[in-house]
Amino acid sequence: MGHPLIAFNQQSPAHLLANYLTSQNITANVVKNEEGFVVVLDDHESTDRAKMIAEDFLANPSHPKYQQAAWKNGKNVRLAPSGNGFSMSNMISDAVKAPFTSIVFVLCVAVYLLSLFGLFSPIAQHLLMQPLSLLSENNEWWRLLGPAFIHFSALHIIFNLLWWGMLGAKIERTFGVSMLLIVFLVSATISNAAQAFFSEPIQGSFYLFGGLSGVVYAVLGFVWWLGWLRPSWGLSLPKSIVGFMLVWLVLGYADVLWVNMANAAHTAGLISGCLLAAALSLGSGRRE
Repeated sequence: MGHPLIAFNQQSPAHLLANYLTSQNITANVVKNEEGFVVVLDDHESTDRAKMIAEDFLANPSHPKYQQAAWKNGKNVRLAPSGNGFSMSNMISDAVKAPFTSIVFVLCVAVYLLSLFGLFSPIAQHLLMQPLSLLSENNEWWRLLGPAFIHFSALHIIFNLLWWGMLGAKIERTFGVSMLLIVFLVSATISNAAQAFFSEPIQGSFYLFGGLSGVVYAVLGFVWWLGWLRPSWGLSLPKSIVGFMLVWLVLGYADVLWVNMANAAHTAGLISGCLLAAALSLGSGRRE
């Protein structure tokens, strides 16, 4: 049976660690069971040394030495079977595995397509953010979320949905629908309220801003910080992607881009995502 060392939620970190252990003359394999992907040692004689290596791996899983070991021992990696390329069956399968991600994706696309067919005005009248004083009178509190579904250009919606589809689905598959729902509701509300605070309403009734980017920055911050705080959970982002998004945020404040950026929404979304990740990590630590 072997001797279990550590379990991961995803395959990639499990195989990275197993390959590195093998490169250090500690034979290890990855076994899939109800706990996830478990790194199993062939014998117990090297358990203490393997534990020290595993702790180093959890502290810095992106170190190049692990990728180098995976390259050298790649023949030992056996991934779970999956479809190759893009197909309708794969798309449906991915949508079923991340239903909330798919619902938000479809709603954004539907609103954008309806806007292209001349229905922007009636849609905007029901979704655009309004001053909080006005919302307290008409109780149309869904407007705190509404702007997230409105996009003003093809580039705008494509950029946002690519990140949402990738990061939202990753969160949903790892923690379930409820966690992603919380991230969406909290970040959409906070980012839209923050942007309204720094904006002027049109004729005192509506704020003309929209987009999923506040939520996108939230899921980015959520995955980024969990990769830092809890690397064993299997969520992480390459430093290049984090750097790109942070530089994009700074460029928005520098006002050198060809589009008007919702800087307050982006910043508030990023902060809310990071704080939610920290709260989840802290809560998990207390339960442990």
